[in-house]
Amino acid sequence: MADKKHERRGLGRGLSALMADVQADERSEGAVPAAADRKIPIEKLVPNPDQPRRSFADENLQELAASIREKGVIQPLIVRENPNNTDTYQIVAGERRWRAAQVAQLHELPVVVRDFSDTEVLEIAIIENIQRADLNPVEEAMGYRQLMDRFGHTQEKLAQGLSKSRSHIANLMRLLQLPEPVLDMLRSGDLTTGHARALITTEDPLKLAKEIVAKGLSVRETERLAQAPKIKPTAIKPQRAEKDADTRALEADLSANLGMKVIVDHKPGQDSGQVLIKYKTLEDLDELCRILTAMPLDESR
Repeated sequence: MADKKHERRGLGRGLSALMADVQADERSEGAVPAAADRKIPIEKLVPNPDQPRRSFADENLQELAASIREKGVIQPLIVRENPNNTDTYQIVAGERRWRAAQVAQLHELPVVVRDFSDTEVLEIAIIENIQRADLNPVEEAMGYRQLMDRFGHTQEKLAQGLSKSRSHIANLMRLLQLPEPVLDMLRSGDLTTGHARALITTEDPLKLAKEIVAKGLSVRETERLAQAPKIKPTAIKPQRAEKDADTRALEADLSANLGMKVIVDHKPGQDSGQVLIKYKTLEDLDELCRILTAMPLDESR
């Protein structure tokens, strides 16, 4: 029952404060140490089997181990009693420090013990993963998607809980619309986030991405190329039938509700058609995405 209770709650202030400790981590050598509940023998600590981060670069672990030998573990690990073995503790946040401490041959580590459900442990593991300094934009975007799909968080709540702007989260998540080969180029660093954002609205993003890499185009050059008008063969356009009063009224209502120009193109005599929504700014696009993907903010109703 505990898991059900937490599945669709928003990021609260308590969890936000907790993740502030996670975010500090070892990236700031001068960070003020958080208070630890106790010290636990290193062999009594076990990693979270559902930790989304599977790889830990040996070079980075060696650097952190050297820092730990000199200064100790600045930030305590966050742990809970191991549900599978009450004689040990499961790491909720801080597995990288635990691994580096083994390299540094420490015998015990400072910890903060918390009573978390399985759902909360997975949630925190994903959030900790998002806080990584070496995360590529695709991994970060997929982390946000997991938090929204699995735990019902909205972009607004993620922005508030993770101290990110909503536009930052929305812009990264839009990258996931790109084809997988383009995302692979973004993961490998062949494309930057700026390049990828310019490709989202193009007709053939993969073709353009290959051209960017081959020619070493800058983001500005990519934006110009993506916005260049496409030359199409001249064709005689069929005379479009005049829209009926109901369709015009529907367009007016939708435009008023969205605050954007809406065009309803209904094929005469058929059930099919299309709806075109025109936006003027990226903020308008963010708002449209929010409306189309919105969940109730009051999840208790």
